[in-house]
Amino acid sequence: MTTTRRGLSLLLVAGLGLVAASCGSDDGNKPAAGGASDGPVTITVGCEPPKSNPKEREAWEADVATFQKAHPNITVQGKDAFPCINPDTFQAKLAGGTQEDLFYVYYTDVRKIIEKKQAADISQYVGSVGAVKDLRPDVMGVFKDGDKTYGLPRNNYNMGLVYNRKLFTQAGLDPANPPKTWEEVRDAAKKIAALGPGYVGYGEYSAGNTGGWHFAAELYARGGSMVSDDGKTAAFNSDEGKAVLENLKKMRWDDNSMGTKQLLQWEDLMRMMGGGKLGMMVGAPDVVQSVNNDFKGKFEDYGVTAVPESDGKSSLSGGDGYMFNPKASPEKIKAGLQWLEFHELTPGKGQFDYARSKQQGRPVGLPIPDLYGTSAPGNEITALRKQYATVPVDNFAPYVAAQGNITNKLEPPKAQELYAVLDVAMSAVLTRKDADINKLLSDAEGKANKILAKNT
Repeated sequence: MTTTRRGLSLLLVAGLGLVAASCGSDDGNKPAAGGASDGPVTITVGCEPPKSNPKEREAWEADVATFQKAHPNITVQGKDAFPCINPDTFQAKLAGGTQEDLFYVYYTDVRKIIEKKQAADISQYVGSVGAVKDLRPDVMGVFKDGDKTYGLPRNNYNMGLVYNRKLFTQAGLDPANPPKTWEEVRDAAKKIAALGPGYVGYGEYSAGNTGGWHFAAELYARGGSMVSDDGKTAAFNSDEGKAVLENLKKMRWDDNSMGTKQLLQWEDLMRMMGGGKLGMMVGAPDVVQSVNNDFKGKFEDYGVTAVPESDGKSSLSGGDGYMFNPKASPEKIKAGLQWLEFHELTPGKGQFDYARSKQQGRPVGLPIPDLYGTSAPGNEITALRKQYATVPVDNFAPYVAAQGNITNKLEPPKAQELYAVLDVAMSAVLTRKDADINKLLSDAEGKANKILAKNT
């Protein structure tokens, strides 16, 4: 369902396909109200799985056939290209109105698209989608501006703490009771590092923008913010920001539980986790899938819990969904909403057809997406995941149990530029025993404020 992410704009850009397509009808930028139409209507939909991903493509085509049989007046034309969003052309398509009738978006792009009026206001039609009332407010809120709605979610995730259950057992730790505080992380990391040469208790990024990304994740979990509420100034030079760096400095230099090799980027920790000698790292649940598929790990060896101390606070989150071309006619919008309800939001159908996924040999049991929380559809999806699981769902239980008291919080504006600035602070505390945390954050704050000033 999702791909492992090195930040929203770094990994999801390697997802499924998006191409320019029909720009819809010429009904103007405001769809007119009206009842459902039985006349024929064709909708173009972005992010059809490419032929290079045959299992997902087969599932998509089967879903289109099922949907069209139930709605014979609607024709769904999927648009397949790789990747789903090409940063070199995406903004130009939005500006020219040449995106699909239902176009694929990352959560981080939604606000700007709404501000620029590059998506249709679907408020008067979205009530026909019964599932909307059960969606998590922090997920549905991504596509809202005041009382207006501009899209629907497909996928979401938030960060957690990925840990090696096998190493926990070897170190005398309880894999069913992973750390809930950073002090507990420190204690566990020391015990894992003590297993012998080459063992690393806790791994952390500090290069290629990944250090700043993880700084943000750990900051949010402590209750901090990357930027002010209006997005105009940096807010990370705070008690919470200092606590992030101080904790890492202690683990690196006082505890010697993080290994000597630093300046790590995305693939480094994945390889270390797959190699079986890394105890813990911050990451979303689909890290486990990537470690299993691409780095020789085994699903059963890993667990995921919430980022320590995030209870009652926030977790760095992201996801994707669909918005509507502002030129789309009311008929296209209504048809598109029917398709999205079927394919993205119905337990047991479309993306949640776990019986089919299991039959295809695709992994079932990861606790994402979590679009519904503990509402009735959410509970039904959880039960289906467990029924058709091909991975040990109990290994994700600590993560799932924590979600009800954690708010999803999106990346800040100009995220990658801010992350690059904070890579400097992260790398400094992990490579210099005498690193001055106050100065590092003060310098980063000054650079960040210049970046944000350009943004505004």
